[in-house]
Amino acid sequence: MAELKTTRNRKSAKKFVDGVKDAGRREDARKVMALMEEVTGAKSEMWGDSIVGFGSYRYKYASGREAEWMLTGFSPRKRNLTLYIMSGFDDYDALLGDLGKYKTGKSCLYINKIEDVDLEVLTELVEQSVRHMVETN
Repeated sequence: MAELKTTRNRKSAKKFVDGVKDAGRREDARKVMALMEEVTGAKSEMWGDSIVGFGSYRYKYASGREAEWMLTGFSPRKRNLTLYIMSGFDDYDALLGDLGKYKTGKSCLYINKIEDVDLEVLTELVEQSVRHMVETN
């Protein structure tokens, strides 16, 4: 079975964020990093080469294989700021209705720039997702 490519490593998340070329994306990443550190109480860690994660949980595949993943995290990608909301979005319709401008994938929240969303609502979304992940794993 293939090994996961995205694993926690010892690279500096701060150095990674400080190295983001686009100044606006870099500042947005700093804001999200501070928000996630506050919500989780965990220090930022690099997962792979481009994801900043906070906390972790273990999960089991249907095959019985176990792996570790972050409770929440983000990546300052060129196209958008991607936030990892590991609980998904099924239970957050009310929050999403108040969030602002965004797109979602299965567990990814895509934001063009931080000014497009309400930071209080975003904080609550991350808090609820992290709480869900801690309680169910």
